[in-house]
Amino acid sequence: MVNNIKFYLSLIIARCVHFAVVHIAHSQGTSLAGKIVLKFYPQFLSHCKKYIENQVITVSGTNGKTTTSGLVSHILETDKNKVIHNLKGANMLTGIANVFSLNISPIRRFDYAVIESDEAYLNKLYDYINADYLIVTNLFRDQLDRYGELATAASFIQKAIDKDDNLKLILNADDPLVTNFGTNRQDVVYYGFENVEYHYQTDKSNAPTEVFNCICGKPLEYTKHFFAQQGHYKCSCGYKRPECKYNASVDVYTDYSVIKLNETVYTTHLVGLYNAYNALAAISYALENNIQSETIQSALDTYKSIFGRTEKRIINGHNTLIQLIKNPTGASEVLKTVDLSSNIVIAINDNYADGRDISWLWDSDFELLKNAKRKVITSGIRANDVATRLKYAGIPCDKIIIEPSIRKAIELAAKGEDKDIPITILPSYTALLKINKEKI
Repeated sequence: MVNNIKFYLSLIIARCVHFAVVHIAHSQGTSLAGKIVLKFYPQFLSHCKKYIENQVITVSGTNGKTTTSGLVSHILETDKNKVIHNLKGANMLTGIANVFSLNISPIRRFDYAVIESDEAYLNKLYDYINADYLIVTNLFRDQLDRYGELATAASFIQKAIDKDDNLKLILNADDPLVTNFGTNRQDVVYYGFENVEYHYQTDKSNAPTEVFNCICGKPLEYTKHFFAQQGHYKCSCGYKRPECKYNASVDVYTDYSVIKLNETVYTTHLVGLYNAYNALAAISYALENNIQSETIQSALDTYKSIFGRTEKRIINGHNTLIQLIKNPTGASEVLKTVDLSSNIVIAINDNYADGRDISWLWDSDFELLKNAKRKVITSGIRANDVATRLKYAGIPCDKIIIEPSIRKAIELAAKGEDKDIPITILPSYTALLKINKEKI
């Protein structure tokens, strides 16, 4: 009875805090209400599970969490389900509690919960919520000051998985680190690409690639190598890429991809191979749960990217594409897709949520921008560092403009009468938050 009272009071407190944050502080309020609720009632998330009628689906990994969880949620909604989802990407416990506290009411139930979880917080999340599914996208080196090396990030996820023998895993078979999570598990499904075909000119990334050894200690050998450690791998000891239940091929075009899976063709208008992987992960979950292919394609057709994940906007009449960058592999894959005829803004901060360590800029393949036809504007707290990196990437200094103010940088990119010139914005996480807060 006491817990019920605390839970209902938490819902009231959350709504009051959120109202104040949005209308007084003029913030989006993605975490503060959740932080206060968890202080007031630490077991709040445990209480939320009874408001979910069917499944709780969690999504984790280094890159692609927000897009994959967004696609899964949208597919379920297209299939006429009520879904609660932390769609704005606030993926620590406070952000997850924030979403639940603002959407749950005593008389409202949801069919599904789709929860994007930060790798380091997944284990803590599972202390409160027993998930039905975990989708793991990939594991790349990211924010060394927060996560440490890849083995540390992998251990966070492994500890979470070990808590529940009934958890169903959907894993990226093309990532040798991710497939290890399926070892000694009965209920695991793999997805991956058999073939990848590019239908536009793209330079091969020269970004450093992690070298992985088999569990026997020998280096893995690749028969097909897509990007970073993603591909078809094997070892002389017999270890190899696992058999995929959802084994697809993909044709990657400049602004869409065509995925062929079991004689069915799916089209996603998200750009880049990395987004094709995200789409395949969501498709695999949907097919695993008997959702019709027509419904899946309808969801892919109507899905709208949000919060800097291939997000499209119109700024001062210019078509604008916003793509979050935050680590070497993710940034290098995004850089492959940049329209070199666009005005480019690269806005990098080094706040806690970005990661204080910005050495990843030097491991990202900014050389892919050396043929940029127009100005490249560096912005954010580390605008000067980015400009230095671009100079060494071979971009002429007369094309590089340093403007620390993110608002002014974007205004500069959008200045001019020729509205046919597109804009590309590549922000770090808190730079993206600033863009959204100031409604640029």
